[in-house]
Amino acid sequence: MSSDLRIRADATAEICDAYVRAHPEGTPYHLRGWLEVIKRAFGHEGVCLAAERDDRLVGILPIVFFNSRLFGRFAVSLPFVNYGGALADSTEVGDALLAAAVDRTQAAGGSHLELRHKRQKFPTLQSKCHKVAMTLRLAASAERQWNELDRKVRNQIRKGEKSALAAESGGLELVPGFYEVFARNMRDLGTPVYSRRFFDEVCRTFPDQTRVFVVRAGDRPVAASLLHWMGRVIEVPWASALREFNSQSANVFLYWQMLKFAVEQGFTTFDFGRSTPDEGTFHFKKQWGAEPHPLVWEYWVANARPLPNLSPKNPKYDLAIRVWQRLPVGLATALGPHIVRSIP
Repeated sequence: MSSDLRIRADATAEICDAYVRAHPEGTPYHLRGWLEVIKRAFGHEGVCLAAERDDRLVGILPIVFFNSRLFGRFAVSLPFVNYGGALADSTEVGDALLAAAVDRTQAAGGSHLELRHKRQKFPTLQSKCHKVAMTLRLAASAERQWNELDRKVRNQIRKGEKSALAAESGGLELVPGFYEVFARNMRDLGTPVYSRRFFDEVCRTFPDQTRVFVVRAGDRPVAASLLHWMGRVIEVPWASALREFNSQSANVFLYWQMLKFAVEQGFTTFDFGRSTPDEGTFHFKKQWGAEPHPLVWEYWVANARPLPNLSPKNPKYDLAIRVWQRLPVGLATALGPHIVRSIP
């Protein structure tokens, strides 16, 4: 590292966030508020490493530290969300941030450091390219967006309208309805659910960058989502629908409400979130016209250990998933947050 470049952990949120918003690869998850959300909702400590040269910020890397009885100690940038990793003005700056992050991970006794990038940034690290981001370039108007949809998708949206489904959007006040659907869907998938507090914290911390959608059949929430954005890109990191309302196309109806909102608010790109190629969610998103873009998750691993695999696709979790799917929803919702806080 050149003598005029230094890494610090005490740069203000205002300075760091200004850098993130100006960087072409910045995402909302690089904003300092996300470290606070994760700390308040999960209890994990985090730090935003900042590279400085001539009293000017030239890079940042937010990392969160885990200390889990189930999975040990490790660090992630950034857990529970789709994107993170290093933002830097040059390769030299990126390498300096990586070195500082590895030092911090080792000092904490961590077995590995995971960086969630949209492209490869550190060729010397091991990596996984098992996920893709699904993104759609939005039309200039809701009418044009409608006309660009596949005929089958338009028919499913109409089916939802004829089924008297109703959508509403808002903020913190709609989290209970969202969470009712989300928790049920996670149980059905066999996946421990985040606490409701996590979503409350997201809405409180980013009220001007977050929108909650709830679709109801009568008074019952049957599909719901949370949108998050920065700049001209809007993303849906969490969306769920009750399976018994598939015949009414509740999920398709929900996604059309989100697309209309995105177009009407002037966003240019709709990010459907990450998917595994050729699986069901991948094909669902592709029918809207979304295109896949490979994601690269890069890893520093201590002592030549194998790459970590905490994915539910790992065969060793098959039995646990089947058992979880049979739990009563209330019990799964109560137990889930205690387990999932250790799964990034």
